[in-house]
Amino acid sequence: MLTRTNPAGLFAAPELISQSVAVPGLVFLSGQVAWNADGELVGAGDHAAQAEQVARNIDIALAAAGTDRAHVVKETVYVVDHAPELVPAILGPLRAGVPAPPASTLVGVAALFQPGFLVEVDVVAVVPDRA
Repeated sequence: MLTRTNPAGLFAAPELISQSVAVPGLVFLSGQVAWNADGELVGAGDHAAQAEQVARNIDIALAAAGTDRAHVVKETVYVVDHAPELVPAILGPLRAGVPAPPASTLVGVAALFQPGFLVEVDVVAVVPDRA
C-alpha cells in the first residue's frame, strides 16, 4: 500500500530519506529544500531564490506522484532567520498558479539540516482519482 519514490530531477539520498511516500489517495513529501538534482544549494543567502527552487522541487515530486500543487492540502514551511517581511517572497512561489492556498503553518527556526539552507517545505497532497 506504500509507494516510496525518489523522482528523477530531485537530489536523492535513498539511504536517508524517501522524497515521496504515497498511500492510496495521498502523497507525503519529505521536506523540500533549495537543492538541485546534484545536491547543490541554489540561492545561497536568498530566501526568495530558495523558495523558488523549493517550489520547483515540489512540482517535480508531485508530478511523479500524479498530482500538483493545486492538490496540496497541508504544508509546513520552516524558515531560518524568519522575519514577517519575508513571507511574500517565500509564499509567492508556493502559491504561483494555485487556485487556492492549502492549510499552512510557517515556523521560524534557528537552522535546518545543513548550513546555508534557509527554507524547507513539507507537503501533503491529494492524488486525484485516475478512474
